[in-house]
Amino acid sequence: QVQLVESGGGLVQAGGSLRLSCVASGTVFSIVDMAWYRQAPGKERELVAEISGGERTRYSSSVKGRYTISRDNAKNTAYLQMNSLEPEDTAVYYCYAHPPGSRVYWGQGTQVTVSS
Repeated sequence: QVQLVESGGGLVQAGGSLRLSCVASGTVFSIVDMAWYRQAPGKERELVAEISGGERTRYSSSVKGRYTISRDNAKNTAYLQMNSLEPEDTAVYYCYAHPPGSRVYWGQGTQVTVSS
């Protein structure tokens, strides 16, 4: 069974930075596609950033240039570096994993709150 544990969320002022971490277990991490999603109050869950096992990255237009997704295969960890945070970034952020040929897995989420 794949298990994902997020950390790094919290309260931050507008313009500040946070780094989220997602530690994965139960899979061959280096070949797993990883992503971060977020869900703001009253809104649908949306894809924020993704990184493939080959370390190709893609970002939503709303965060491109401010967020960076990365991974450390030796630590079985995916990261989301968030800079220049805005109140609109406030959401629960979820880690996502998709091993090849398998179903997707989700973390339980970590709250990010950006004050104006």
